[in-house]
Amino acid sequence: MVLVSKYLVPKGFRGITLFPFIILRHAEDKSNEVLMNHERIHLRQQVELLVLPFYLLYFLEWLVRFCYFHNSYVAYIMLSFEKEAYRNEDDLSYLKKRKPYQFLRYL
Repeated sequence: MVLVSKYLVPKGFRGITLFPFIILRHAEDKSNEVLMNHERIHLRQQVELLVLPFYLLYFLEWLVRFCYFHNSYVAYIMLSFEKEAYRNEDDLSYLKKRKPYQFLRYL
């Protein structure tokens, strides 16, 4: 389900996925296929990790990378979950052929 709220999406971002919702800052982004594919990749990651462990792993990986890079944005970009989503967001058929736990390839 897609929601639109500029208050729930952190500044500097266009969308966020909080299972089972994709939350967008702007309604016109509903038609942005690349952004929607990126967020759907995150939904798949969350489902395969049974949601709560996804958030725990996401935070722990971010924390480790933040300690290493001393930069919150770089830590975010270097997350395995984000690498998978960013590198495959342009491939609109990616989720049809994606194997489970593909984010592990980006650790």
